[in-house]
Amino acid sequence: MTYKKLQNGSDIRGVALEGIDGEDINLTEQAVYDLSRAFGTWLRKKTNKEHVKVALGRDSRLSGKKLLHACADGLLFDGAYIYECGLATTPAMFMACMFPQPDCDGAIMITASHLPFNRNGMKFFTKDGGLESFQIKELIELADTQNFTHVPEGKMMKFDIMKPYSIHLQDLIRERVNASDYDHPLKGMHIVVDAGNGAGGYFATDVLGPLGADISGSQFLEPDGMFPNHVPNPENKEAMASICEAVRKNKADLGLIFDTDVDRSSAVDENGNPVSRNAIIALAALIAKKGHPNTTIVTDSVTSDELHTFLESHEMRHHRFKRGYKNVINEAKRLNSEGIDCQLAIETSGHAAFKNNFFLDDGAYLAALITAEAVHEKLSQKLKDLRHPLEEREYRLHIDGDDFVSYGNGVIERLSRDIENVPFATAADSNFEGIRINFDKEHGNGWLLVRMSLHDPILPCNIESNTPGGADQIKNWLKEYLKSEKRIDKSPLD
Repeated sequence: MTYKKLQNGSDIRGVALEGIDGEDINLTEQAVYDLSRAFGTWLRKKTNKEHVKVALGRDSRLSGKKLLHACADGLLFDGAYIYECGLATTPAMFMACMFPQPDCDGAIMITASHLPFNRNGMKFFTKDGGLESFQIKELIELADTQNFTHVPEGKMMKFDIMKPYSIHLQDLIRERVNASDYDHPLKGMHIVVDAGNGAGGYFATDVLGPLGADISGSQFLEPDGMFPNHVPNPENKEAMASICEAVRKNKADLGLIFDTDVDRSSAVDENGNPVSRNAIIALAALIAKKGHPNTTIVTDSVTSDELHTFLESHEMRHHRFKRGYKNVINEAKRLNSEGIDCQLAIETSGHAAFKNNFFLDDGAYLAALITAEAVHEKLSQKLKDLRHPLEEREYRLHIDGDDFVSYGNGVIERLSRDIENVPFATAADSNFEGIRINFDKEHGNGWLLVRMSLHDPILPCNIESNTPGGADQIKNWLKEYLKSEKRIDKSPLD
């Protein structure tokens, strides 16, 4: 038996409930028990402590309670001192390691972010941040071999981490706004929150409300692991349309939307227009720039040329890197270590990690900063010079066969060579994953990015164009180029 298939980059993810055909349960209570014991052993070795302090939390998923119990059982058996936080958010669980109380050595969050109701997972933290992929592999090896270090006499206590975390966010907004009524800086602001029935409803009731904001019209604040209203994902079109409509209906000054475990967020301006993808990066960058002129902003690879122009025009440096929130965060840390000031690492998905917040991807922290900005200036005005591509497309092409990584990379390598012989297209100078190709005005007037998925047998293909019909031109060129590739499902390009 091995738990290797449960690794998803720097997280553990799997099927925890029945209910979807063809998806058998593999994230069992036994798996969580073993992986928790592994974390306890690993953490004990790291800290050189006999009894490590570990915080445990979960999001609103239906399987969350039973998996949290399995997690607690494993840690208790091996002598950990547990702070059981119940319903919580991923960023708050990390802060359980940083706050003076409970000052934990580690934390585990039971979550699968925005994935369907039957999925669940585990995110692990220490005072250094989230565990890296290689550290997750170490935990899996410990769990597979049952090579645990047993220490008796563990103990468990309840701890409401969301209370100090909410106060932490309140203080951040108070400080940023610096209103004459210091304790109620949001008086006169109407803010609508969409929590998608995840763990983010507290932001309306426990952060914004006590600061004086009118939160009427906020929606889906109640935790519900079936996610009956829409997918709790700011990238989901239905979810974003829902919060935009709520802002317009309530004539609100600002809308905020979170994913299930609140490590991501996006916003809606006072006109009901979405502030997402390139726009959320632009807004976060303007905030990060304060006090740090000419700072570098690290983004994922699919950001638009228009965003690049915006950042450069505001005297910031734009550094694209490969997708994956841990990838952009680690790249930002690397740049800082080399003496290059980098205040923000952010993906188009809404994962935003600020240097002054431990480079933690924290959707609530971003939402708090945006809220403070909206008090001083309407979001539409802050982003008025941000241009958007005329057309945007994403196609996900499935690869058949087991060795899909080597096959997909082979396709990208061939494309990289062949593009040199295409007179109307050129490969981008800096390319950190896959290949990004620029097309001239007569042949699409835009770009194409082909890359390998981080974990799945899929070639994601992103296209942008500034000419009507240009995206189709680029898509059709790609379809023609791939016609001899027998293992790629090209039907999405039809």
